[in-house]
Amino acid sequence: MRPFSRAATAVALSLTLTVPLAAATAAQAAPAPSAASASIGAEPIQLPRPTGPYALGSDTLHLVDHARRDPWVPSQDRELMVTLTYPAARAASGRPAAYTTPAEAPVLLKELGVDPARVGDVDATRTHARSGARPAPGSHPLVVLSPGFGAPRYSLTTLAEELASRGYVVASLDHAYESVGTSFPGGRLLTCVACTAMENGAPGSRVTGARTADVSYLLDRLTGPHPAWRHAGAIDKGRIGMAGHSIGGAAAVAAMARDGRIGAGVNMDGAFWDVLPLTGLDGRPFMMLGADDGHRPGGKDRTWDAMWPALDGWKRWLTVAGAEHLTFSDEPVIAAHFGLQQPPLPAPRAVELVRTYVGAFFDQELRGFTRPVLAGPSADHPEVRFNNP
Repeated sequence: MRPFSRAATAVALSLTLTVPLAAATAAQAAPAPSAASASIGAEPIQLPRPTGPYALGSDTLHLVDHARRDPWVPSQDRELMVTLTYPAARAASGRPAAYTTPAEAPVLLKELGVDPARVGDVDATRTHARSGARPAPGSHPLVVLSPGFGAPRYSLTTLAEELASRGYVVASLDHAYESVGTSFPGGRLLTCVACTAMENGAPGSRVTGARTADVSYLLDRLTGPHPAWRHAGAIDKGRIGMAGHSIGGAAAVAAMARDGRIGAGVNMDGAFWDVLPLTGLDGRPFMMLGADDGHRPGGKDRTWDAMWPALDGWKRWLTVAGAEHLTFSDEPVIAAHFGLQQPPLPAPRAVELVRTYVGAFFDQELRGFTRPVLAGPSADHPEVRFNNP
């Protein structure tokens, strides 16, 4: 595996949870690239343009839960970094938001195994969202995105932008000490302390438990009486969903079981680490979307077989031929840019399929739209298999 994982497997279900070998075990400062390295000869990564009708805005929040200690560094309160990507007024103002911070860019190249001299490519990459843009009028459903283990929140940017362009407020989460490198205020780059814990045998449920608490705290801060986001009025508190990649997808079902505010969820290629209560999800919908080589019924990851009967609402079990574990993140786009070995499913097609099915699911479950693509196999999407064991 390439970006965001550079991995050796630390758990039995290696196809869905990988741990970076090079991850450090403490917060550290990373030198920012020089202005010259970021500009001379730089070739920005071209992120695929979202397809929805809305322009995009972007804000960043730093949240600290003073009531909870960090599960990986108990001397610290639990911290989160959040990117809010949202529908913006058509005449959106502000500068295009950067894909990474200057401190995060070299970490990404290290994980890729790419010449660090190409850091300018990452530094010059911009998203389609404009920082601080005024939100579009009205209230919009909220979707929380949780990345894979070791992956920063920006690894789900292409999905976040697509959903926001369709009319969702998207909160992409960085869980402290769980990524290869995330910038926090004060010039800190927090690295993957959790990776060492997992390498030493900590169960995946320790990660999903922490993330479940993170999501509930985030919802409190976004939808409570004193919201942390200045544009919180743009969120429809009654329509909330969650999706995640890898262990972030496993966290989605765990968060739904704990927090009834989450009305719909998606697991993208993640092994499940938790068992649902006897009440299941109280009839709330859930979709499993993964690589066919590993997540078809009776495949390598048997946790999907075990979870399927416990899902008691509208549900789908979809697998994608030619997909790999990182297909469900930005990895295909980044790998293609740097000329790395490509999987059977080309980057443009991978992005299209993930956007199509995740977008259709939330359109159906949070906005009440009919999406025939979810009804069964489609000639336009022959890679996608509908499983019903």
